[in-house]
Amino acid sequence: MKAKPWALLSVSNKTGIEDCARRLVALGWRIISSGGTAKKLKEAGVPVRDVAKLVGGGSILGHRVVTLSREVHAGLLANVDKQEDMKELKKLGIPVISMVICDFYPLEKTISEAGATPESVAEGTDIGGPCMVRSAAKGLRIVACTLQDREVILRELEETGAVSKETRQRLRARAEFEVAKYVLASARYHGNGQFEGLMGELVQELAYGENKQKPARLYSTGSKDPLALENFHVVEGSTPSYINVTDYDREITTLTHVVNYIGKRGIIPCVCLVVKHGNCCGAGIDMDNPAQAVLNAVTGDTTAAMGGVVMCNFKLTKDLAGLMVHAGMEGKTQKFDGVVAPEIEEGVGEFLERVKGKCRMVVNPHLASRDLKMDSSLQCRPVRGGFLTQPRDNYVPVLDDSTLVAGARDRDKELDLLLAGAIARTGNSNTITVVKNRKLLGNGVGQQDRVGAAMVALLRAKKAGNGGELEDSVAWSDSFFPYPDGPKVLTDGGVKTIFSTSGSKAPGGGDPATIQHCKDAGANLHMLDDGCGARGFAVH
Repeated sequence: MKAKPWALLSVSNKTGIEDCARRLVALGWRIISSGGTAKKLKEAGVPVRDVAKLVGGGSILGHRVVTLSREVHAGLLANVDKQEDMKELKKLGIPVISMVICDFYPLEKTISEAGATPESVAEGTDIGGPCMVRSAAKGLRIVACTLQDREVILRELEETGAVSKETRQRLRARAEFEVAKYVLASARYHGNGQFEGLMGELVQELAYGENKQKPARLYSTGSKDPLALENFHVVEGSTPSYINVTDYDREITTLTHVVNYIGKRGIIPCVCLVVKHGNCCGAGIDMDNPAQAVLNAVTGDTTAAMGGVVMCNFKLTKDLAGLMVHAGMEGKTQKFDGVVAPEIEEGVGEFLERVKGKCRMVVNPHLASRDLKMDSSLQCRPVRGGFLTQPRDNYVPVLDDSTLVAGARDRDKELDLLLAGAIARTGNSNTITVVKNRKLLGNGVGQQDRVGAAMVALLRAKKAGNGGELEDSVAWSDSFFPYPDGPKVLTDGGVKTIFSTSGSKAPGGGDPATIQHCKDAGANLHMLDDGCGARGFAVH
């Protein structure tokens, strides 16, 4: 008669562990455990053997050493197909341990606690769990590190009587991944900036890469952020491409900036954005009318918007989709590569059909939330041989009398200025953004010089048919003007209110020359100290 297999259960998260153990016992498994897990199982009436009887003694050093024993690891690492290993285990009286269900002390919670110290973090670091899990993974045992994995194992055992080698291999990879994440968190904390890393789990195979290369993939860091890209789901149309996903990401960033910039004034506007290849080419807001926000966004630059991605923070209805397609097109129809909204009315797809396949329609209900937080995660960029990091630009500008250095404060223009700021500060530097009447007129992004960015912004506005709207418009520069030539381009083009940061000390120019030009031109100039968290910026 075949001996019953042994499963070692040692969990920090004890949710459902009694039911899990009962189901294993019903399937003919014997349970080994220790500490709090053993106590909980005994209280639930589950037969359990204490690890102490296996290793020849109880826990030592204040429970810091329990499963770190040669008996436990021999039971996990022995090759069950190797006769010599099995004979040695039998001689030593050590059973083969065929399954490990183990998670780890919540290290990231310990690290995030107020008053955390290297000593407290070290004390809260699990050693036995990760070691045991890695031994189980190496020995190709059945190993579960998450609640979801427990259920996968139990279902397969109940349905087939065994866990397949393929499933074991997937669980082995998961175990190594979970240990790697755990160790990285410890190294990151103790290294205090010396060490950094990226860990991700595949959530979607993308259609293709930026230049059609394959494979292209989306990975999740497990952030639990409701606006994480894994929470955006295609409800109609084809699988997104790499560029589609980067456009979604830029739109999320710009949308959250718009909502937080204007939200500081107690208003959550209806927002509609059009992004193509990483930058806004259409943007519109309205305080309570989604149709006006859509109209402002899609008529800004119909040529650039063709094939772009639309994102809004309100339900996309058939009426709004019809407006997107026909507004400003003079009898033709606009084609978008994708639309993203908190909810999409059935039948919208009929309005948004493309020449090749259907427009991608993507939903995330959280986009309608009044609490759209900016991304607080570390911003990373791969470079050859490594990667760069920086904090996110999550500083909210405060426009008031203290920021005005030329002209007069025009409160009627401040919403336009904040919309321009949210677009400019989330575009590729150097950027100058021109807005009027809650509508993006022209976006000069990614230029080598700031005067060039000013020229491109006005050129795009004129090219898109918005030249007649430039008079009395506003412009936002994502950094300071070294010389007054950039502001001169803007004021000569009709811009009346300008925002820039301060800090230029260019010989023969600098901040004083920019301020003087705006005074001479009769333009209003808001200027904030350059640098994160400086005067006029409230940290989000």
